[in-house]
Parts: sequence; C-alpha cells; structure tokens
Amino acid sequence: MKAMIWSEYGSPDVIKLQEIPKPIPKDNEILVKIHSTTVTSGDCEMRSMKTALFFRILMRLYTGLRKPKRIIMLGMELAGEIIEIGDEVNLFKKGDQIFAALSYENIGTYAEYKCIPQDSVIAIKPENMTYEEATTIPVGGLEAYHYIRQAEIQQGREMLINGAAGTIGIFALQLAKGLGAKVTAVDSTEKLVMLNSLGADRTIDYNKQDFTEDINRYDIILDIVGKRNPSESMRVLKDGGIYIVVSPGIFKSLKARLHAKIQNKKVKFKTPSFKLTDLLYLREKIEAGKLRTIIDKQFLLEDAPTAHRYVESGNKVGHVVLKIGD
Repeated sequence: MKAMIWSEYGSPDVIKLQEIPKPIPKDNEILVKIHSTTVTSGDCEMRSMKTALFFRILMRLYTGLRKPKRIIMLGMELAGEIIEIGDEVNLFKKGDQIFAALSYENIGTYAEYKCIPQDSVIAIKPENMTYEEATTIPVGGLEAYHYIRQAEIQQGREMLINGAAGTIGIFALQLAKGLGAKVTAVDSTEKLVMLNSLGADRTIDYNKQDFTEDINRYDIILDIVGKRNPSESMRVLKDGGIYIVVSPGIFKSLKARLHAKIQNKKVKFKTPSFKLTDLLYLREKIEAGKLRTIIDKQFLLEDAPTAHRYVESGNKVGHVVLKIGD
C-alpha cells in the first residue's frame, strides 16, 4: 500500500511516499480503507520537533531521540470504510463508514489502510458529512469540547478565543455559542468573515489590535495560540475569571499559576484525552445541524509535504485534508 513515511525530524520534505505491506487486523482490530485524513499543526510540530522544550523532550523520548523509530507515520484522525474485521470484533462490521481519533500508541493515518483496535475512539461517521468533512472532527472537535468543559460556561458569559480560526478554535467557538456564551474571536484579517459566519459576536483582527489591550473584560479566555505572556492575557480577565491555555509547557504553566494567584484569577491547562462518549456527542451535534466544519484546502496523499508547508504558513482557515484513494 502507499504510505507517507517519516524517517527523520526536519522540514516537510522528510515525509516521503513509499510502498509498505498492507496491514492485517488482529483478532480485536478492524482494517479501515482510509478515504481521508488531516494535516494539523500538531503533525507539523511532531515532524519538525519545533515545540515547547518540555513537550519536545517528551516527544523525543517517546518517538526516538535522534530520529523517529516508534512512530514512522504521522496523522491522528481518519475517516474511511471498514473492509475487514478480526475474529473477536463485535462492535463493527464490514462496510461500516467510520471516523476515528487515534491514540499516541497507534499514530499513523498517512496511508491507504490502517488497523485499529475496536475499542478505540471510533464511531459511525455523521450521516450528513462526507468523508473529507468527517475526518476533521475527531482531534479538533474532541480537544475543543475538552477545553469548553473546563470553561464552566453559563448563559451570557463573555468569552475570548485567541486563535479562533484553527483546528480547535472553529469548534470551540460553535460549542461555546451553543452553551450561551458571548464570544469574541481573535485571528487574522482574512479569517474574520468565516468566524462571523460561525456565530462570533465580535471579532478582533490581531494585525490591527492587541487583545490584551482590549477595554472589554472577559469571564473566560481560551488561548489556543499560547504565545502571549500569561500576565498580559489575564489583564483582560474579570476578577475570578478563567484563563485556559493550550499546551503551555512547564515554565509557562508555572508562570500562569503564579500570576493567577496574584491577580485572583483561575488558570486551567489540563491535557485533553480522547473519549468515545465525547465523539458521539459531537456526532449528535453535527447531525442536528448545530456543529459544522470548515475545510480550507484538500491535497492528495503524495502531496503531504506541500500540505505541511501550507499549514506552517499560518494562512489556513479551518482544516487541511489529505484525500486518499477513490
């Protein structure tokens, strides 16, 4: 089968098309013909190892210190059709159209086929979505739902989302609105129209305005970008407000806790975990017409390096998808 193999850390060009054996499902596994997967900023960070020092050390310890050994393929979500099942599989059948989020132990969706244990975070894909749309839901949607739960949203609460047009942000915005929050979405000029279409009450163009200098005060800040000093971001939080930052690293975490205590704010950055019940919740919202995705560009599997370069450019609006096979 065709697969994009990752053999060293570095630029997008380290991902190369190869022919490798088609996997055979174990007794508790399903074999999926992958129709689509995504390229996320997380994939790019893992490939290049350009991330916070704490996470870079952890990733290298897991994947390989000098080059990737345990993981040879990137990608953490997929949509496709089950074409074979193991002898003990009883949750799915051949022909089921599914979407799934993979654990770190089973990363690797840049290929034509994938074996997945049946007790993974897998569900029948939403009836009203294509494979390409469905594949964008698991990682960004599950992470967004995780952070929205931490936000303790109540009707009428003021929330600011920094990095609202990305993989996590577009779902966080919609979920927050569904719970009654008034949402201010921060991103670049060309993405604001899309954010308004998703229901943002107000938008801030970070090219023209620094959200940490905003005259408004917020009950909740979800900082997906995470590049600002926590003390600056907390300036626009109300007394007792909640500051949530995605993947802050150990030093920023400690700094955020210190400033939160000084300023009488709350800070949260619990690492998300993928749960089947949450994926089913998202599917329910999608099928009810209360949650939708945004696909910016689609690339063929062999064009994964180009897709990585596009994601790293910072210009994407929503999701970047890899189409695989028919």
